[in-house]
Amino acid sequence: MQDIRERLKAMMGKGENSEIEFKSARGGIPASLWESYSAFANTDGGIIVLGIQEKNGTFTLDGLTEETVTRYKKNFWDCAHNKGKVSVCLPHEDDVRIESVDGSYILICKIPRASYDLRPVYLTTNPFGNTYRRNHEGDYLCTDAEIRRMFSDAEHDRHPQDGRILKGYDFNRDIDIETLHQYRQTFASLQPTHPWVGISDMDFLKKIGAYATEFETGNEGFTLAGILMFGKYDSITNNSGDPSFFVDYRERIATDDPDVRWTNRIYPDGMWEANLYQFYVRVYNRLIQSLPRPFMIKDGIRQEETPAHDAVREALINCIIHADTNAMGNIIVERTDEALTFQNPGMMLVSKQQYFEGGRSICRNPTLQKMFMRLGRAEKAGSGVDKIVSGWRYLGWPTPTVTEETRPDYVVLTMRIGKSDDDEPTRKPHKKTPQENPTRKPHKKDVRMKQILEFCKEPRTASEILENLGLSDRKNLMETYLNPMLETGMLTMTEPETPTSRNQKYKAIDSIR
Repeated sequence: MQDIRERLKAMMGKGENSEIEFKSARGGIPASLWESYSAFANTDGGIIVLGIQEKNGTFTLDGLTEETVTRYKKNFWDCAHNKGKVSVCLPHEDDVRIESVDGSYILICKIPRASYDLRPVYLTTNPFGNTYRRNHEGDYLCTDAEIRRMFSDAEHDRHPQDGRILKGYDFNRDIDIETLHQYRQTFASLQPTHPWVGISDMDFLKKIGAYATEFETGNEGFTLAGILMFGKYDSITNNSGDPSFFVDYRERIATDDPDVRWTNRIYPDGMWEANLYQFYVRVYNRLIQSLPRPFMIKDGIRQEETPAHDAVREALINCIIHADTNAMGNIIVERTDEALTFQNPGMMLVSKQQYFEGGRSICRNPTLQKMFMRLGRAEKAGSGVDKIVSGWRYLGWPTPTVTEETRPDYVVLTMRIGKSDDDEPTRKPHKKTPQENPTRKPHKKDVRMKQILEFCKEPRTASEILENLGLSDRKNLMETYLNPMLETGMLTMTEPETPTSRNQKYKAIDSIR
């Protein structure tokens, strides 16, 4: 009981966030519970706690009796199994439980993330106008476009978006021959005896899924995957293809010049045919310049690539093959002195836990995935993420992280560059040359923490700290800086009894006398 009470108080101290929602239930189960149910299910799961109210940033118990909460629990299960109330029942029996804290009873409901084939999770029998998702500000009503994208993801096994046959496309007019031959040359160098090496270009495109015939109707033509991979940019962005297609590589390396936004950029500027294969080749060759190249010998032959190269390759391909062409936004890859980031539009088709566990391959664009696999450049058995993590740990660099952003939907993979105190290298150290281990600037997080300590010699609010740092994301400030600094004793709160108070300020420990 003590453990439950302490854990609950800790949750109340942190306040509501994207993973927890407190609701008063003095007048019965609030209707907003089901909005949060839908929101958690359609985002990344979370916890709803009934029997706690919030007022002016302070959370207090409702003082509900055990009899009342038992009745609420039965009502919850009755509604959860009623398709007229909610489209699917997700919690298991042990996900909903009654707890007693300081003589007051509460109902804790753990709502799992819905699998892609069960989304959208909606209220009543009509998804439109009754589907919710969640961000750091709370629950929000989904637009019709967001709902349609969730339905599209649910059907992607039978109707993958990159398998769509396009009308009106022509080989001579719309395919970039240079790109196709570059791909074929790589294919032939890897598999010189493969029977596809000597066939015609058109037959080759059919073999790899770039040109297909619908079994049911007999309709044939270039697939979206084929045009995205090998097409000319004007053909890709035709109204029959992907009109909003845009790929963007941004690089900012070794410059303090405020007038220089990017030291290198690759985007559809008319100087090259901006299809996916050309983008992949160009960007990969820029990204690997961030990697050291130790002297490695295997079977008497010097190896030019390391597991870290595999990690970068896999991350870039994942970004490409998981992009949702129906979502707002575009593929964005960034390289700085501090990190490589890969951003693709759309929602994750698996949870973050499943993403890092691997073993389950769910790809939004399976034809594109197979095209890269033909070159030995992609993993289908769910081991791609293993390559990303192990390749980065090979260098002793921090474990990559993945986040989901909403409005617009983006999946963001971040691979930080440089040593981490928390991550031990899994390979034997070797003597490094200056070229392999160049002097790097202090990590931006450490610089900002020092700035916070200096600024907080006098008590400061979170808003004041954000302004001083030149940042705008309050949630990121709390999770990345203030909470860790509070936990390690670098900062203290002026009102520790009410952590979420509107008057809360933070002060550097060293400045307290």
